[in-house]
Parts: sequence; C-alpha cells; structure tokens
Amino acid sequence: MPLSASEFQYVSTLVRREASIVLAPGKEYLVEARLIPVARAVGAESVAALLAELQRRPNVAYQRKIVDALTTNETSWFRDREPFTALTDVVLPQLVKSRASTRKVRLWSAASSSGQEAYSLAITLQEALPPGWSYEIMGSDISTEMVKRAETAEYSQVEVNRGLPAAQLVQYFERAGAHWRVAPSLRRNVSFKLMNLTSPLPSLAPFDVIFLRNVLIYFDVETKRSVLRNAARLLRPDGWLFLGAAETTIGVDDNYERVTAGRTSAYRVRSAASVGAAGRG
Repeated sequence: MPLSASEFQYVSTLVRREASIVLAPGKEYLVEARLIPVARAVGAESVAALLAELQRRPNVAYQRKIVDALTTNETSWFRDREPFTALTDVVLPQLVKSRASTRKVRLWSAASSSGQEAYSLAITLQEALPPGWSYEIMGSDISTEMVKRAETAEYSQVEVNRGLPAAQLVQYFERAGAHWRVAPSLRRNVSFKLMNLTSPLPSLAPFDVIFLRNVLIYFDVETKRSVLRNAARLLRPDGWLFLGAAETTIGVDDNYERVTAGRTSAYRVRSAASVGAAGRG
C-alpha cells in the first residue's frame, strides 16, 4: 500500500525541514520504496508503523535515517565527462598562471555522495597539474552514511565499472578483497565533511573551483538562491563554479555570469567573469 496523505505529509515536511528538498505529491511510491529498508533496519513491521511511531515519539536517529534514504545519491566516475574535460583544458591552464606563486589549488565537490566525484577530481588534478604543484579537494554531503562511505574509499566492481577507465582503475586503486580501494596517493589529498548546503556553512578557506552539480534541481528558487550565495562566499573572486547540465544561475542569482568552458558552461562571479572576458578579447 502506498503512503497515506498524512504519512506522506509527515515525511515531506521532515525532509523539507532537514534538507530543504521538496517532495511533490505523486512521489508516494518512491518514498515508500526508499523507506522499506529503513523500517526493516530499525525493526519496524512496516513503513506505516515506523512513521506512526515517529509521530508519537520523535527519534532523531530514525529521522536522520529517513532523510538519508530520501537524499538522491546517484553518482558515477567522471559523470557527464565534459566538466572534467573543461577543468583540464580550460580552467587548470588559467589557474596554473594565476596561482604560480603558491602552486596549489583547492576544489570543493559539494553533494559528493559516496565520493566518486571527489576522487574523479583528484585523478584529473593528479594527471593535469604540472610537477611540483599540490591540491586539496573537499567533498561534502548531507548524508552521514555517504560521508562514511566516501571516507572508506572502497567501491564494488559494479561501482568502478560505472565510468572509470580501466587504466585509471589499475593506476589509482588497489584490491581490497572483493572491492577496490582508492590509493593513498589520492586519498591524502581528499577529505570529506558532513554539510547541509542550505544551512549556514562553516568557516572554510576559499576554493578555486566548486562542483555543485545536480543539487539545485531539488530546491525551490529561494533555496537555490541561498545555496548559490553560500557558494559565492567560498569561491575565490576568479574562481569557477560548475553546475549540472539542467541547472543554471540565470534568473536565480545575477551575481554569476555563465561562461563557455570548452564544450560545456561554467559560472563565475560577474566581476571576475567580465575581467576574464576582456582579457581574452
């Protein structure tokens, strides 16, 4: 049986409050399917029984499990490939010039799920940066379970088959039983944090590049605007922001300007984008 209207309202209100994700009517079957494993894990007879118990006696740990289950964690290695190509061909050559004094770059993989994007960025930098350069990558996610998985850095054969070239699997991974573990040469440059993008963000050093992809599509306009403003505060004035193919800042936050980056687009704080465009003209 699908969730009742009151059960769905409880879940949608919880997820909206904790993660700012909008669950529109019509998602009842999806929510039911995602919560069946949660109900089993906590010993509830059914999803309905779990929700009834939570409405009688709120349990923060169980509520967190519900939010985690309903956070979309679709990911793969080098997902949508073009942003990584743009990073190699367009962004890094400019950063190598502008960061010559420090020879270091910082990237943020926001909503990094189980870590594939963050480690894909590490592989990209490992291969594209000149000798003597260093890099730091921070991955973040709202899901406690996903952050733990990313830190463990172990992936099944099915997971590494999703977008990871065989040559890079051999070079940057090592066997861990039936799984593959990211090699220390990459892991030492990557860290992960539990972070809700819609809440006030912690004090962090600024980033040269932010990958904030396939996240904004789950938020309403005001939440999108808030997330983009938070990202701008952590982006260096001449930094680069990459969004998902179906996402844009246009009509949401005028502080950004969309710029061409190879065969895809990126976003820059408007003053920096204007200066860069003038320099290329």
